[in-house]
Amino acid sequence: MTSSTGRGFTHPRADANAVLACAATLALCACTTTSAVVPAASPMLPGAASPSVTEAVPEIRPGVLAGYLGRDLPDSLKLLPAPPKEGSAAFRNDQAVSRASQKLRGTARDVLAASDAELGFPHVAGAFSCALGVPVSQDQSPRLYRLLRRTLTDAGLATYAAKDHYRRTRPFVFYKEGTCAPKDEAALRNDGSFPSGHTSIGWTWALVLTQVAPDRTDALLARGRAFGESRLVCNAHWQSDVLAGRTIASATFARLQSDTAFQADVAAAAREVQSLRAGGDAPSSDCAAEAAALAMPIEGVQ
Repeated sequence: MTSSTGRGFTHPRADANAVLACAATLALCACTTTSAVVPAASPMLPGAASPSVTEAVPEIRPGVLAGYLGRDLPDSLKLLPAPPKEGSAAFRNDQAVSRASQKLRGTARDVLAASDAELGFPHVAGAFSCALGVPVSQDQSPRLYRLLRRTLTDAGLATYAAKDHYRRTRPFVFYKEGTCAPKDEAALRNDGSFPSGHTSIGWTWALVLTQVAPDRTDALLARGRAFGESRLVCNAHWQSDVLAGRTIASATFARLQSDTAFQADVAAAAREVQSLRAGGDAPSSDCAAEAAALAMPIEGVQ
């Protein structure tokens, strides 16, 4: 995950601790706040309560909203085994999948992987729009948009205990190659590969969105899996990083279930999706092109 304004984030250990302290003790921190303003024309189902226009969520750094969990994040260092050691059978499998995934560079799957690499909003808000079947934007679905922004923070930060401990070398560094996002490479070189933060975010979103739209579960989970596997095509992660990222996502999702603010936002997001469906609103993305790209398999992926 990268650290430019309005994009994703990379946190060294000290920075991550400062971020979480800020989120947990807002009264003592000079955090920037941003209001979740719902446009007057935002479609709501009849009888559904409109979200307040004065609700505010703090930014823990420019463009990154505080998550729901604060300090109550899963401990990735406790939840995960150590990454495969070089020379082990598991590492040889990582290498085989890495080399197979690079055969897709320059294809439509590579284009999608490059799009998935960009964690900045509003761009990334549309990553699941085809799977969800409706457009996702701050104007049309403000509570869903905020739900994605806040859970990105929880899912991303939850990976850093293990990332910072193991500081695993990424495949593009190991092989002295490039990635699908050259502008991110300098930051990625100093950001541990294990577990994959993008995968944790994408799989958390997939799980959360199955609560928002249960009838789209298969499509959402398939897209969530592909979002993580895009990191293989990008040459940014090993397969074991991706699998570990799903574990941390599942742990993050489990923690979120007891958070009342999260549950309220899920319910509000579900109403927004139903209203968009009722109004016939369709994704603005090229869903046929996305489906064609996702149909291109990566040899050896588990």
